Amino acid sequence: MARIWLLVLGLCMYSLSYTSAQQGGTECLKANAKSCGECIQAGPNCGWCTKVDFLQEGEPTSARCDDLAALKSKGCPEDSIQNPRGSKEKLKDNAITNKAKGERMDPANITQIRPQQLRFELRSGEPQTFNLTFRRAEDYPIDLYYLMDLSYSMKDDLENVKSLGTALMTEMEKITSDFRIGFGSFVEKTVMPYISTTPAKLLNPCTTDQNCTSPFSFKNVLNLTSDGRLFNDLVGKQQISGNLDSPEGGFDAIMQVAVCGEQIGWRNVTRLLVFSTDAGFHFAGDGKLGGIVLPNDGKCHMHDNMYTMSHYYDYPSIAHIVQKLSENNIQTIFAVTEDFQPVYKELKNLIPKSAVGTLSSNSSNVIQLIIDSYNSLSSELILENSKLPEGVTINYKSFCKNGVIGTGENGRKCSNISLGDQVQFEISVTAHKCPKKDQTESIKIKPLGFTEEVEILLKFICECDCQQSGTPDSPDCHHGNGTFECGACRCNEGRIGKKCECSTEQVSNEDMDAQCRKENSSEICSNNGDCICGQCVCKKRDNPNEVYSGKFCDCDNFNCDRSNGQICGGNGICKCRVCECFPNFSGSACDCSEDKSTCMASNGQLCNGRGVCECGRCKCTDPKFQGQTCEMCQTCAGVCTEHKECVQCRAFQKGDKQAVCNDECFHFNYTMVDSRDKLPQPGQADALTHCKEKDADDCWFYFTYSVNANSEVHVHVVKDPECPSGPDIIPIVAGVVAGIVLIGLALLLIWKLLMIIHDRREFAKFEKEKMNAKWDAQENPIYKSPINNFKNPNYGRKAAL
Repeated sequence: MARIWLLVLGLCMYSLSYTSAQQGGTECLKANAKSCGECIQAGPNCGWCTKVDFLQEGEPTSARCDDLAALKSKGCPEDSIQNPRGSKEKLKDNAITNKAKGERMDPANITQIRPQQLRFELRSGEPQTFNLTFRRAEDYPIDLYYLMDLSYSMKDDLENVKSLGTALMTEMEKITSDFRIGFGSFVEKTVMPYISTTPAKLLNPCTTDQNCTSPFSFKNVLNLTSDGRLFNDLVGKQQISGNLDSPEGGFDAIMQVAVCGEQIGWRNVTRLLVFSTDAGFHFAGDGKLGGIVLPNDGKCHMHDNMYTMSHYYDYPSIAHIVQKLSENNIQTIFAVTEDFQPVYKELKNLIPKSAVGTLSSNSSNVIQLIIDSYNSLSSELILENSKLPEGVTINYKSFCKNGVIGTGENGRKCSNISLGDQVQFEISVTAHKCPKKDQTESIKIKPLGFTEEVEILLKFICECDCQQSGTPDSPDCHHGNGTFECGACRCNEGRIGKKCECSTEQVSNEDMDAQCRKENSSEICSNNGDCICGQCVCKKRDNPNEVYSGKFCDCDNFNCDRSNGQICGGNGICKCRVCECFPNFSGSACDCSEDKSTCMASNGQLCNGRGVCECGRCKCTDPKFQGQTCEMCQTCAGVCTEHKECVQCRAFQKGDKQAVCNDECFHFNYTMVDSRDKLPQPGQADALTHCKEKDADDCWFYFTYSVNANSEVHVHVVKDPECPSGPDIIPIVAGVVAGIVLIGLALLLIWKLLMIIHDRREFAKFEKEKMNAKWDAQENPIYKSPINNFKNPNYGRKAAL
C-alpha cells in the first residue's frame, strides 16, 4: 500500500511541475524575444536556452525564451540556461554616531543614517531590498535664520524681536550646545503697484510723523552667528518700512535665503527658517501687475546683502519654493498672526517638514513658538528620494516606535521620535525595463531636513553573459551573415531566417513556398505558419501554452484526445496531436489508469475473484455480478444461503442435500468449534463471512465461510445449534383468563361511570326547569276537582206559579 501512495505522490509532483511550467512561461513567450537580452527583460523568471539543437522544427527563435521550469521540461540542460540574477553590495556603511551632550564634533563626522552608499545590479522585475536605519543624534548643531516682515503693521513686533537673540540662545542651549542665529527682513518688490514710487515715498513710505526706511525686497541683516548680543545690536538698529498692498513679497525672501547658502552662512546641520509676518503672500503670476513676466530662476542674486533682481524676476511659485527648501534641507516655521492661520496651514500641507505657529499681536511669544515648532518638526522623520530613472520604482515600509508599521506613502515616515530613538525602513528598488542609453544611474534617499543621504548606484542587467562571447560574422550564420550568440544567430541588417540565410528581398517567392508545402497539399505550412526563406515559421496562438510545431507546422500540443475536459486527461503531454502518457497511465487520452488499487476488494482479492481490472475499474466476467469490485449480485443468493445446505449435510448429516452430500458438498473443508466465540473473526482469515441460518428442525446454526489467497474455502461451524424451546401452556391460559376478567371489569366500570354521568345531567336539567316554573307552589297544576255543579233551568218557575 505504501508503494501505491509513493507512486501517486510522484505522479502528482510530475503533473504539478508540468502545469506550472506551462503557466509560468506565459509572460516569457508573449515577449517574442529575439535575443537573450530581450528575454531576461521580459520577466524575472524568464530564461534563455543556449543549446544549439533545442528548437523543434517550425519553432521560432523566440521559443528559446521561456519559464525556467518549462525550459527544463523541454529538455534544456540547466547549464545551458541563461538566467542572470540581480545583486546588491554595501559600499559605505559607517556606524551611527553616539554623541554625548556638550561634546564638540565636526558635523561632517556625525552619522545618523546607515548605510551611506550601495550598489545595485537590477534585473527587470526583480526587486532589490535593503534596510535603512536612522537615529537622531543628541546635541546636534542647529542653524536658525529669522526672516521678518518689516512692513508698517509689524512695528510693535520689531520691538520684541530686538531682544530675541540672547533670549533664544538661552532656551536653545537646553536642546543643543552648538546653536547659531541669523536675521533677515523683507517688504515688497520696489515697483508699482506694490509700493509708491514717488520720490518722497521712496525715501519715507510712512506718514510724515513716522520715520521709516526706504522700501526693499529682501535684506540679509545678519549672517548666521553664535553671538546673541550681536543679533540684538543689529536687529535693534532696524527700522520699519511700508508698502501699498496687503500681501507681502515673502516668497522672494524665502527663495534667496534658501539658495544663497554662502551669503547666509548655512552649515550642513539642522537648518531652521522662521518666517514671521501678519499678512499673506504674493506668488508666481502676481508679478504681472508690475509688468514683471520673467519666471523666477531660483538662483542667488544678492549684492551687498540685498536682493537686487526683484524688479526683474517674478515671484517664485509654491512648487519652486518646495523644491529649493528640500534641496537645501531647510525646515520652515511660519510664525503668523491668528487672522492668517488658515492660509499658512494650507501652505504647510504643501511644504514637507514645515510647521505653523500662532504669533501674538506683538510677537511676545515668538521664543516659545520656535521651541514648540522645532520639537514638532524633529519628532517626525520623512524620507524622500531623488528623481527616479525611467522604468524604476521604489517602495517603502517603515518600522517605527512602539511597533508601528507603515506601508505605501505612510512607509516613508515615522512620528513621535525622541532623541536616541532608532527607527528602520525596508526599501525595495525595482527596475521594469532597461534605460535607453546609459546603463548606470543613481538614486539618493534622505530624511527631509537633514543633509545626510543614502546613495544607491544602479547598474541594469540588460544582456546575458553569452552575448559578450558571441562570434561576429560567424560561418554558422550562413557565410557570416550574422553574429552567433547564445545558441542562435543574430542576423545582420537586411538578413533574416534562423541561419540568416535569406535577404529581406527574398522573403517570399514560388520556389521557396514550394518547400513549405507537404506532398499532395496546396496549403503553405498547413495554414498554421508563414514560409520564410523556404522554412515554415509557425504562428503563435492567443494562448501562449498552445504551440504549433513540425516542419510544416502540422503538429500541435492542443488537439489530442481529451478526457474529463482536459487534454490527455491531465495525465500526459500532447505531442504532435498524440498523447504521451505519464507513468501508470495509458490509452489515447491517457484516461486508462494501470493502478489496480481501485480494483482491490475488501477481502484482498482483485474484483472479488469475479472479474479483471482494466483501466482501474473491474470488468466482471460473470454477468450476474456488478459493482466497483464485482461484489453485488441482485439475482444471487447470499454466501450464507448458498452454502447452508452443504454445511448442514457435512456438519450435522441432515438437510435437503443429505442424499447427495458426497457428490455436491465436498468443495470445502470444515472445522467444528464449541461456541460462537470460537469462530474466526475479521483479520484472522481472508474473505470471511459470518452466517446464521435455520436447519430442517427450525434450529439456528452458526458458521463462517472464508476464501484464502489460493481460493481455498474453509468453513467453521458451531457444533451445537440453538433450538427454540416449546411453549408453556399454563401461563398462557392463565394470562388469557386474567385478561378476559380484567377486560370485563373494565367494561363494567366504564358502563357504571357513564350511567352516573347521565343521571347527574338529568337531575340538573330537572332542577333548572323547577326554578323557571311560573305557578304558585301551593297549587297543583294537574289537580282536577271531583265536584260538579248543575243548575235546573225550571227551578224557581214552579214556585212563582
